[in-house]
Amino acid sequence: MIKNFITYTLTCILLYTLGLFLHNTYLETNKILLPFSLQKIYLFHAGFSLIVCINLLALSNVNKILDQLGFIYLGTILLKILLFSIIFYKSIITNEILEFSARISLIIPILIFLLTEAFFLVQILQKKE
Repeated sequence: MIKNFITYTLTCILLYTLGLFLHNTYLETNKILLPFSLQKIYLFHAGFSLIVCINLLALSNVNKILDQLGFIYLGTILLKILLFSIIFYKSIITNEILEFSARISLIIPILIFLLTEAFFLVQILQKKE
């Protein structure tokens, strides 16, 4: 379990660092300005994904909850969307029209970390079968 904890932590840190660096480099190269902080977006998704993965790993050790782990994950996705909307309301939602590059810049970190969470959840479920 400690090995998995370290793996999840290092993966989230690596994805945060590499994703943010590559994303910022692309934006600076093309001289694209965003109306929000890309660093805060990546930090939110990395932190939330790490918390979700660690909690799912801990819950996988409880036999009664193991069968419901997929449903719990779906609930965390809903919670993630809700918290993201609340935290970044002023910088994202109040802007009536976001440019295409800004919309894509929001979707990229979401996809990176959702796919990572799903990958780790599949690994957890396969180990327990």
